[in-house]
Amino acid sequence: MTIAIVTDSTSDLSPQLCGQYGVRSVPLYVLFDGKMHKDGLEIRPAELFAGVRAGKKTPSTSQPSPAEFAAVYRESLESADEVLSIHISSQLSGTVGSAQLAAQEFGGRVTVIDSRTVSMGLGLRVIRAAELAREGRSMAEIVATLDKVAPDADLRFTVDTLDFLRINGRIGGGAALLGSLLNIKPLLVVQGGRVESGGRARGSKKALQELHAHTAGYIARHGGARAAFLYTAGGEAAAQELAAGLGGAAFENLGAHEIGAVVATHAGPGAYGVALEPPR
Repeated sequence: MTIAIVTDSTSDLSPQLCGQYGVRSVPLYVLFDGKMHKDGLEIRPAELFAGVRAGKKTPSTSQPSPAEFAAVYRESLESADEVLSIHISSQLSGTVGSAQLAAQEFGGRVTVIDSRTVSMGLGLRVIRAAELAREGRSMAEIVATLDKVAPDADLRFTVDTLDFLRINGRIGGGAALLGSLLNIKPLLVVQGGRVESGGRARGSKKALQELHAHTAGYIARHGGARAAFLYTAGGEAAAQELAAGLGGAAFENLGAHEIGAVVATHAGPGAYGVALEPPR
């Protein structure tokens, strides 16, 4: 029994990683500058940042259609017995709904999972599923393992500027202005499928320290971890510094990954963070 793994572009898995793990990724869309662009294929975050700062209309995003998912499922089932399709939190996007509608065409051969996370939080879940599928685990075993891991999974990040959170309505203009004047860096965490406040730090150095302490504590509590670091343009050095600061800890480093255009629309430039799961 072979199982194909499908995800979407908000997993922030590069084409190389998707190829390595045999994963199919369905792109979301970014509407920007009057055009609809496929995330990761037709637009990069740097283009969004430059355009917004030049005064262009705020980008918006949308999920793939059921027909797009159905096409990928159909192709996947030509060489696999079943498909496991794992996606961005339903609290953040309608992508899961599109995937579920598409799955109805395939008589139970497609299982859709709401990851209740995003970016490399989703990416780690997809990688684990792909590894288990290659080991020959059944659909029930893979789903049960992902369900067991989910409560202990953790995604935490910070943003360098509050402008993009303000532009997208995540915080008010007054809060953004005050935060900028005080050099406040929000610490954000994915909880219950949504992005919530995880605290705040005064300045970039303190934000990095907070993320380091949290990550080291997680690794200690779980006796190890799988970690994937994430960043937008301008945040790569901080992400690498965060990883390097954990040099003595017992964790599996799955690398640093650039956040795609859909998620970067909200995070803005200079964002970085870490996704964590218990070790395998």
